[in-house]
This record gives sequence, C-alpha cells and structure tokens, in this order.
Amino acid sequence: MAWCSRNQMLLLPAKGCRMLQTGYIFIAVLLLPLSPSSGCPAVCSCSLGEVNCMDRRLRLVPDDLPVNATTILLDYNSIAVLQNRTFMGQHKLQRLSLHSNVIMSVHRQALVGLGELEELDLSGNSLTILLPETFFPVPSLTVLNLGNNKLVSLDPELLGALPHLQTLSLHGNALTSLSSAFFENLPALHSIKLDNNPWVCTCGIEPLFQWLTDNADKVPDLKSVSCKLPAPLAQYSIIDIGNESFAHCHEPWLLPHDYAFFLLIGPSTFLASICTCVLVGSIAVACTKMWMASYTYQRPPTTRAERQRASRPACR
Repeated sequence: MAWCSRNQMLLLPAKGCRMLQTGYIFIAVLLLPLSPSSGCPAVCSCSLGEVNCMDRRLRLVPDDLPVNATTILLDYNSIAVLQNRTFMGQHKLQRLSLHSNVIMSVHRQALVGLGELEELDLSGNSLTILLPETFFPVPSLTVLNLGNNKLVSLDPELLGALPHLQTLSLHGNALTSLSSAFFENLPALHSIKLDNNPWVCTCGIEPLFQWLTDNADKVPDLKSVSCKLPAPLAQYSIIDIGNESFAHCHEPWLLPHDYAFFLLIGPSTFLASICTCVLVGSIAVACTKMWMASYTYQRPPTTRAERQRASRPACR
C-alpha cells in the first residue's frame, strides 16, 4: 500500500510525506477494534492487573476477563458451577477468590490454564466433593482455602499435585476423618485449619491423631480440633485422647480361642445338618410306605352274581 501518491510526493518534501504516513498509521490504530480479552468486563472494575467483580450478582464467571490479569475477585456472587476451562485465558493469574458464592461443583478441568496461580479461595460455598484431578492444573499453589463448605471426605490424592502448598484451610466442613496418605504429598505445608468439623473419634481417627501429635506446630487452633462422636468424647480435643485409647484398634479381630471355636463348631454343625437331613428323609420314606400299604384298591362289582353277593348282609 502506498502512503503518498506520486502527485503528493511531488508537492510535499520527504519530511512531509513521512509525517503524513505517521498520521495514517495513528488513525488506523485508533480505528482498530479492541480485543475483548484485553479489556475489562462491563460489570467489573479493573486496575493495575486486578479485576474486581465482587458482589455483582453474577451467576457465571464472565467470559471476557482480561488475559493480563494477576488478581481476580469474584466474591459475594451467585456462581454455582465452575465449568470446563473457565479460566483458560488467564495465564498470568496469581490470585483467584471465589469466597461466598454458592458453588456446588468444580469441573475437573475448570482451572486449566492457571499454571501461575498461587492463591485460591473457595471458602463459604456448598462444595460436598472435589475430584482428585481438580488441582492438577495449579502446581504453583501456595495458599488454598476450602473452609466453610460441606465437604464430607477428601481423596488422599486430592492435593498430590501441590508440592508448594504452604497454607491449607479445611475448617467448617463435614469431615469425620482423614487418611494418613492425605498429608504425604505436602512437604511445604506449615499451616492447616481443621477446627469445626464433626470428627468421629473411633479407630478411623487414629491417622489424624498421629499426624497432629507429630505436627502440632502446624495447627494454629489445635485444641479446637475436637471430637463430635461418640458422645462420651464429644468436645474432647483429638490431641488429648491419648495413644492408649487406640490400643484396642491394633488387636486382631479373631483371637486364638476364636479360631479353635470355629474349627470345632464348623465341622460339628456340618455333620449335624447331614444327620438331620438323613433322619428327616428316612421318616418321610417310612410314612409313605405305610400309607401305601394301608391303601387297598377294590374293584366295583360288574356281574349280577357279584352284585347279589355284595348286597347280602355279612354273617354275624
């Protein structure tokens, strides 16, 4: 494309032609449409990499979030589901907050694209379960808040892809126990909140008891991590239960005399059942034979003589 025509080049000096070219370029840039991913959603406010969409009555995450955002605040909305690849374009995002929504489900690939994410707040929602693959896309996560949800259990592999996780909040859920494998892949963890859960202090709570005993300095509200059931232990801190309370958990289910009992009673019961069956069968056969022997078949009289004999009275 020629910026200066032949006539313009004859009428204008070289410097004037260059200025005319610059003016054309400036006008062209102004006329170019802005990319929707580089702007700010109309319902949000944006400043210095922070996108504030708090308390905007949103039911879904806006699909035109800026790609250069480092912080996205979506607190106090009505978002119920984090769909597949919701944040696919936010590769620079470091902090994401979805506190106090109504989130019930997080797609296993909802966080794909957030490889630089360091802080994630999902507290104050209605989550009951999280798939083991949920946090695979966010290996750089250092702070995770899952407090005040309705989580009833956590898969041992849920946090296996978060080697840099330092702060974890699980308070205010419906957790009753945690397996020992849950903490194995968290080498950087230095703070965890576990209070206000209905912990059931039976043998299943022993792995958590042992971990709390060995890592008391990592639990700020250690004394608040208390039993809900059974009733005699209600409100007791798990850390105060003591090792002796779990002594019976390591006893074998069957003791030697139990095995002896089963070895004796098993064959005896088997033989007794066989004898009973034989006896019942014999009685049934005998009864049948007696019934057959007592039954006689009498042919009705057919001739006149036979009918007369049959009609005669019997001799007394």
